Amino acid sequence: MQASKVSLSRSVLFSLLMVSVLWVIKSSELMFHVDLSGLGLQPLVVSDLWSIFTAPIVHASLEHLFNNTLPLLLLLAFLHYGYPNSRWKVIGTVWVLSGIGVWLFAREANHLGASGINHGVFFFLFVVSLFRRDKSSIAIMMIAFFMYGGMTMTIFPREEHISFEYHFFGAVAGTLAALLWRHADPMPEVKRYDWEREEPDDDDPVIGDEWQLSEHQSSWRDSERHCQTERVDRTLH
Repeated sequence: MQASKVSLSRSVLFSLLMVSVLWVIKSSELMFHVDLSGLGLQPLVVSDLWSIFTAPIVHASLEHLFNNTLPLLLLLAFLHYGYPNSRWKVIGTVWVLSGIGVWLFAREANHLGASGINHGVFFFLFVVSLFRRDKSSIAIMMIAFFMYGGMTMTIFPREEHISFEYHFFGAVAGTLAALLWRHADPMPEVKRYDWEREEPDDDDPVIGDEWQLSEHQSSWRDSERHCQTERVDRTLH
């Protein structure tokens, strides 16, 4: 985690700005009575392929947007704070690949909303921590999983009017992003105590050189015994 380079307040501000854009779009739609549902993604409609880029920024209702707001705020903040070098790569990968997956394989419907981004970022945070295994990524993953671990189940069909396809392909894209960008951010420096940095003393602090003296005495005794044995042998002969 590049805490020295990216502050938590900046990460929260980043996620607030991202989510504010979605609320401005929805508010404008309601205030000016404009229907933006045409920006949603319809599978296998060639003329609608460009909607891969617009579908995540429009929502069917205020409730739909509200349900995506809090997880988007927190998960984007985690991503921005923990992975400053790869955050835009992850968002871009999830955004485009989840849309392509929906366009190719989803059922016939109008798919829209930022839930695919939510699932993609969550699965990135989860999978990348398994590869990196440093304290920072594990801590971020544990917080994200504690709050939104249920996303691991919403990638499967549950309710007819919910685009589980965007959830599923968001998760696939997030996993792929973790494989691609797991080394983009440097590993955090492991802090060590002063006593860990000190060079080890070759001499035992208690015994000191006593072991050398003991070894010398033992060698002298063995030599004396050998001489005595030789004198006995000569006497016998």
